[in-house]
This record gives sequence, C-alpha cells and structure tokens, in this order.
Amino acid sequence: MSEAGGGRSAQLKHTGLRPGWTTGACATAATTAAYTALLTGDFPDPVTVVLPKGQSPAFALAVEELAGDRAAAGVVKDAGDDPDVTHGALVRATVRRLPPGSGVVFRAGPGVGTVTRPGLPLDVGEPAINPMPRQMMRDHIARVAADHGDTGDVEVTVSVDHGEEIARSTWNPRLGILGGLSILGTTGIVVPYSCSAWIDSIRRGVDVARAAGHTHVAGCTGSTSEKTVVAEYGLPEIALLDMGDFAGAVLKYVRRHPVDRLTVCGGFAKLSKLAAGHLDLHSARSQVDKGFLAELARQGGADASLTAEVADANTGLAALQLCAAAGVPLGDLVAVAARDQALSVLRGAPVAVDVICIDRAGTVVGRSDVR
Repeated sequence: MSEAGGGRSAQLKHTGLRPGWTTGACATAATTAAYTALLTGDFPDPVTVVLPKGQSPAFALAVEELAGDRAAAGVVKDAGDDPDVTHGALVRATVRRLPPGSGVVFRAGPGVGTVTRPGLPLDVGEPAINPMPRQMMRDHIARVAADHGDTGDVEVTVSVDHGEEIARSTWNPRLGILGGLSILGTTGIVVPYSCSAWIDSIRRGVDVARAAGHTHVAGCTGSTSEKTVVAEYGLPEIALLDMGDFAGAVLKYVRRHPVDRLTVCGGFAKLSKLAAGHLDLHSARSQVDKGFLAELARQGGADASLTAEVADANTGLAALQLCAAAGVPLGDLVAVAARDQALSVLRGAPVAVDVICIDRAGTVVGRSDVR
C-alpha cells in the first residue's frame, strides 16, 4: 500500500463514518455571512469558509437579519455521525461595526458561556470562545474586509439557541464556564467516534505503517499533537496513528504487533489520565485526577502549600501552570508516569516508548526519555 493510504485521513475513511463541523466552524461561517451582509447588503448563502487544514465547506444559512449597523446570521450545526450534544444546535453570530482601531471584539450572547475560574486557555470574564475559533473568525473578517475595503473593526457576539440548557450535559458547569456552551474546535471538523470502528482503524494504521517498513510510529490524541510529532521527528503521515482517546487500543495492538519505537503525544490533561492508569481518555469515562497530580508534584519537590493548591486546581492546565511558576516540572513528571504506564501495558514487548505532553497551542510542556 502506498504512503497515501495511511495516516489520519485514511483512518477516518476506514470507519465509514461521516464527519461534521465544530461549533467554531459554524460560528465562523455565521460571522463571515453576517459581516459580508453588513458591508454589501446581501448574505452569501451558502457561505464558504476555509478551515485550518485547508478544507472549504459551504454552510447553508438558517438565519439572516440586517438592521442598521449590525447583521446577524445563523448556521445549524451538523456533527455528522458523532453523538455530539450540540448536533442540530443553531449557532448565531451578530456583527456590529466599531470605530477604526478597535480590532475584533468577542462577546458571549445567549447560550454561550463565560469563563469564571482560572485554568482554561481564556482569561476569567472572557466569553467561552476558544482561541482557534477566535483566530478563524478574525482571519475571515480580515478577508472580507480586504475584499470590500473595510477596516475589519467589529464586535462579534456569538450565541447558541438553547445553549444554556445543552451545556448542562457538558463539563462546562464543573469547569466554571457559566451561562452556556463553549465555542470549540481546532480543525473545524468533528471526527466521529464509533469505538469499535475507530479502534479497528487504529489497528489498520499500525498494519499499514509496518507493511511500509516504518519502525517508528506515533499515537496522537489529535491534529495538534500530530503537528508536534512531525516537527520533532519528521515522521510521515503514514506513521501517525490518530488514537484519539483510545490509548489502550494503540498499546495493546502494538504489544501484539511490535514496532521498534512508539511515541505517544497529546494534551497534558489527557496524558495525565494515562499516567494515572486510564487507557480510555474520553472525558465521559475518565477524569483528570488532581490528587494524583498533587502527589506527583510533591514527589517533584512541591512544598505542602503548592501540593494543596494543585489538589484544588480547577483543571489540569491550572495545576501545570501553578507548578511551572514554582519550578516544579509537573509536565515531565506526567510524561514519565505515562511512559511507565505504557510500558506496563506493553508487558515486555520489544517496543521503546517516549511520551510528549503539549498544551493547547502545541507547545511541549513535558516529555520523557525513551525506554
């Protein structure tokens, strides 16, 4: 099989499941349509956006409103075959012009939450619109502004119909995101997960890499960790396994079908679950254990006060930030513990393992050596 037959895209194709669009992609489409209408008087329908990895989906508009200095558009989220609680939600964006030099200002409308506790990639008080969707919206606003000779200084208010009710089925209230949903997505695409289909695709990914003669493969939790591994080791796409939350599936299959080296790369919080012994990293089936992180921090030199702060942290990221400020290498400690857990699952199979932990931006925040 050629190298084009492997990697993340081949895994998705193998499952036979239909991908969908994130709330961030929907908000970007709605924002693009609303801003275009504000400048031209006409809503593009469908509206096409460019996603971070180059795809150009077109979205039909469910809402069009134009009045004075503002315009609003709405897109119904299609999550594909993923059992996403936001499937079918109406995501709206209202765009209002601001004085030159104001930049792009984001607001939380009805159904979009507000950050009330530290430890998230947004400051307290900010609307729960994550960094990548913000960047996508800024980029599209800049393109529309350039096309029509405008400054691109606008206020964007994102809302989700019934979002506060839907958010009760998410972890937002526990994380201190109050009032509604988060606007999420790093690629704009919802990758559907049927456990059996996705685990089977992981196995086929290992088979294809081995058949092509690759002796170093990487199990990655998502597209950001894939980019990190490529930057670190120059691995080709065929050697990248989109393991998602299924760390155990990768380890158990590689145990039976060894490769010389396995790199596991993912977000710090997810890999802290592996470090604590969880093989399914999905938020519905395992949680970040702050007590475990506190004990690792203590072993890494944290004093009693810092250990208590870590145990009481809002998120894994908050725990990491507390330790970083105190010079305690919690990221490295988690990576080493995750590597040791991986080796225990491999049960002596001739596979060398290393682990890389990253933050949401893809910055390496912890790593183990190879064993």
